[in-house]
Amino acid sequence: MAPKSPACPVDVETQRAAWAGFTRVFLTAVVLLGLAIIGAVASLDPYGLRAGPGHPPGPIMDTNQRLSYPQIARGGPFDAAVFGTSTARLLDPVALDAAFDARFANLAVNAATPDEQIRLAELFLAHRPVKAVLFGLDTTWCAADPPARTANAFPDWLYEAGAPWGVLRQASLRSVTIAAQTGLARLGLARPRIRPDGYAVFTPPDALYDPVRARAHIRAGAPDPAAPADRPDAPMPALARLDALLRRVPAGALKLVAFMPVHAAAQGPPGTPAGRRETACKARVAEIGSRHGAVVVDFRMPSPVTTQDRNYWDALHYRLPVAARIVADLKAALGTGADDPDGIYRVLAHP
Repeated sequence: MAPKSPACPVDVETQRAAWAGFTRVFLTAVVLLGLAIIGAVASLDPYGLRAGPGHPPGPIMDTNQRLSYPQIARGGPFDAAVFGTSTARLLDPVALDAAFDARFANLAVNAATPDEQIRLAELFLAHRPVKAVLFGLDTTWCAADPPARTANAFPDWLYEAGAPWGVLRQASLRSVTIAAQTGLARLGLARPRIRPDGYAVFTPPDALYDPVRARAHIRAGAPDPAAPADRPDAPMPALARLDALLRRVPAGALKLVAFMPVHAAAQGPPGTPAGRRETACKARVAEIGSRHGAVVVDFRMPSPVTTQDRNYWDALHYRLPVAARIVADLKAALGTGADDPDGIYRVLAHP
């Protein structure tokens, strides 16, 4: 039997060339796919980078307000806006439009810090003539050292005037998902998560209200009276920024500043360190408001609204009828300049 011939040696150069060709094709495909994704996201514009006075924002699909609201601040037919936290989110722009003859957007953000609220307000003011602003204040504005951010993502680049390089920065798995949902919404195959004016009812349906459960949430949300509190004369740096922000609002615009009506259990009781701090904060806000011709209204006080558990889901969040009453009371406070005869609010400053 003839001996077996040895196997042919592998052509190393041919193998290298094959791998080099495969690598080029693979990298080219990756680059093209990436560019296609960036192009698709840019075309669908899920975060409204192209929004402006002549280009309204598209469907609001991302429930993260810190990502969704900058496009409302840039575009849309609005000349007025609400800024604050979840305690101001239930103020319906439709009711505010009727009360104050303006086109409101509600840009109050859950758990927003003063810095986050200010960034959003600055963006709004930079993109349109403004007819009215409403700031709903909580005690974070009174803190001696308020946090700049929460644990929620806050993309600073979205709040820059022109959002430079935003097309590249928004390329992520989340933005691709939201872009797809935006495309479906434009085709009528999906519903926007938030109204074009920023309004959404985030509390449960009123038909599901359980007074026993609400009472438990209210008591659980009450602050510890033994917890340390800032001294009444301690700095309130956020209020200095509010002062500067009100200075930027056009002189003829309506300026409303309101301490929101959290449940009495969440308020600082009179005579306690927290109570004295709140009193000092309100006095400082009243001074700032007077300086800028603002109407300053205090709903954060024991009243027929804030002492009734049935008006609240928890210590901070009131029910929809209370929201409607706040709008009506703000209109009354503006018109009369006087405290509410039923003790619902006090007018701390009036032009």
